[in-house]
Amino acid sequence: MSIGVTAIDHVSVLITDLSRSRHFYRDLLGLAEIAKPKTFDFKVIWFDLGQQQLHLLLKPQPDNVSPRHFALRVANIQTAREHCRRVGLRIDETTPIPHCDRFFIHDPDLNRIEVIQWLEPYDPSQSGASVLDGIPE
Repeated sequence: MSIGVTAIDHVSVLITDLSRSRHFYRDLLGLAEIAKPKTFDFKVIWFDLGQQQLHLLLKPQPDNVSPRHFALRVANIQTAREHCRRVGLRIDETTPIPHCDRFFIHDPDLNRIEVIQWLEPYDPSQSGASVLDGIPE
């Protein structure tokens, strides 16, 4: 028995400046902004990501800097990497995953964003660890 999850619907992150964050996500990354629900009486920016959404919640303080992140899947990682460099974003390379290319960037509030292209679908039987973390052998 489960609750029947079929997908991640949206991700929310904290921001401290609407204009600066709108510029980063809309203008630098090229995400499509959509209207927030008319019932909302607070400041938030919503972006359409196809089958998911990204919600930016205006708060007085940024979130704690941490390894938490969300990942944006791209069709061509080299094009994405070149674009990020061209617009002046710092790129952090990271631990490789078999059959995948990825890197991290940060938004103006230091929210961590993974940019990822799967070169082949992830196959845990081929690319996964032989033991699950936290489960004794």
